Amino acid sequence: MKPYPFTAVVGLPDLRLALVLSSISPAVGGVLVRGEKGTAKSTMVRALAGLLPGVDVVDGCRFSCDPAAPDPRCPDGPHDGAKSHRRPAKLVELPVGAAEDRVIGSLHLERALAEGVTDFQPGLLAAAHRGLLYVDEVNLLHDHLVDTLLDAAAMGRATVEREGVSVSHAARFVLIGTMNPEEGELRPQLLDRFGLTVEVASSRDPEQRVEVVRRRLAYEADPDAFAAQYAEEDARLAADIEAAQRLLPAVKLPDEALRQIAEVCASFEVDGMRADIVTARTAVAHAAWAGRDEVTTEDVRVAARLALPHRRRRNPFDAPGISEEQLEQALQDAQPDPGPEDDGPGSGSAPPEAPQAPEPQQGSENAPQQNAGGQQKTVGAGETFKARVFRVKGMGEGERGRRSRAITDSGRTVGVQPASVREGRPHLVATVKAAAPHQKARGRAGAGLKLRPEDVRYALREGREGNLVLFCVDASGSMGAKARMREVKSAVLSLLLDAYQRRDKVGLVTFRGDAAELALPPTISVDAAASRLEGLPTGGRTPLAEGLLEAARVLRVEEIRDPRRRPLLVVVTDGRATSGPDAVARAQAAAGLLSGVTTIVMDCESGKMRLGLAADLAAHLGADHVPLADVAAEALAGAVRARTGRAA
Repeated sequence: MKPYPFTAVVGLPDLRLALVLSSISPAVGGVLVRGEKGTAKSTMVRALAGLLPGVDVVDGCRFSCDPAAPDPRCPDGPHDGAKSHRRPAKLVELPVGAAEDRVIGSLHLERALAEGVTDFQPGLLAAAHRGLLYVDEVNLLHDHLVDTLLDAAAMGRATVEREGVSVSHAARFVLIGTMNPEEGELRPQLLDRFGLTVEVASSRDPEQRVEVVRRRLAYEADPDAFAAQYAEEDARLAADIEAAQRLLPAVKLPDEALRQIAEVCASFEVDGMRADIVTARTAVAHAAWAGRDEVTTEDVRVAARLALPHRRRRNPFDAPGISEEQLEQALQDAQPDPGPEDDGPGSGSAPPEAPQAPEPQQGSENAPQQNAGGQQKTVGAGETFKARVFRVKGMGEGERGRRSRAITDSGRTVGVQPASVREGRPHLVATVKAAAPHQKARGRAGAGLKLRPEDVRYALREGREGNLVLFCVDASGSMGAKARMREVKSAVLSLLLDAYQRRDKVGLVTFRGDAAELALPPTISVDAAASRLEGLPTGGRTPLAEGLLEAARVLRVEEIRDPRRRPLLVVVTDGRATSGPDAVARAQAAAGLLSGVTTIVMDCESGKMRLGLAADLAAHLGADHVPLADVAAEALAGAVRARTGRAA
């Protein structure tokens, strides 16, 4: 079945342009496509491969070596005088759950031990060399695969090392990723490796939505006939891309354009110099696409809109994007005396004034909210800080992360798996020991071992796992003092930032009045948790028992859904229980349902006269009691220094 035609996709002009520019100049660094589900992200990316010119490769080379400049370290080389042929450009898809050996390739351990032969089986990185590597839901990619992609993208090579044997091959590809931000953000290191980023959303125009459905149904009814309708248009676009590729080396980047790029990047306070380089490469590619042999202000403007939005974020809670007014001002600052040909927006006139933020409307997320008694209100958070690291007790076997100790498929080797375990990385010494007693019976003569599959033993490795961090936040009236709630939100946001960096799943339970609610079901989207917390209203009585019961219910459900991910419960409260009869006794009974769960009680009580109720709650939960002021890592370091000084 033929893929959906590229030119048949309705709308999405920014995504179309970003993909085309990356195809014209692979040095741009690929494209990250962010958007809600069902917006044709994957459809458009998969259709792109059919538009790209073919590549010349050496006959019989599994690593797609260029006959004009073969890789001198190619495992299939040398290629001196080898014949070549032309093949279509490849789009290689990297599954989110792929094993590391499938991605980078693997060595045949049995042949290496028995015959002394390096038998390397190429992986997906080798298949993607000189083509496209596509990762759908790239934000869900396991950390060890992210590290592999980072290494390959930075070095242009993939290296496999196992038990002293090393194989390396070229791996230069255009990396294209799609993601739904609701399912979690991307690690900053990988985010920066994408040259361009595009935000996509479904159209709200009924006519355009009708056309999308009409075309999709026509394609599903007869894919070949539908593709034939757009074959000519696709062919014209492919020819335009090839023409732009030929023009690209001749495009000039004048000093005026370089100054504009530098001014724009400095204006948006991006980190490092990669933004300047990517913007310059994108501007050159856009000029070639437009048929120009010199970069203009319009090329710089387009390049900045695509290359900078994901680089100006200062922390995971900042929304991506750039200000059009700020962009135009930066372009003007680099051209104090613009010529008559520079007719871009804002040229020759003062930049438009920034629109005034509207007053918050009642009922909006950030607006103060009140009930009939006028008790509910919303307080914003203060500055975040580096938080202490809280870990789940014991040893887990969960998803890779950076919080708690766990048995993983990476990390330091701490032993050997039982013989029944047939996965992971082989343990060389244990394998030799298992095979050695049987060599005489197997008729071994001469060098090398006679190995059988049942001889292979696999390493037991200790690393770190990601956890489920469930916040149970008291939003009652006793927490509603403006200064205190700001401190509470700052501390929780700081813990959320720590959870983001450690690849945790997070959830949010709140309680106030006479009930508790699951404000955010467990998710890997820390941004969503931060947004819900920022708009959290406070007021009313303190239903502590209901909050703990809801937390226990959520943890029970998540244990069924994701049994490998161990929970860390963070109860944020001053310890008061004032809702309903026997509120304190019911809270203590609810605490008993959470026995065995690693729990932190973040004590928010303040003032000179303190009741110590949060400490009592921590005792009933078997939890660590942490005063709000001690959540910051610097506070812990100060306490350690103070104790060390007293001990001395």
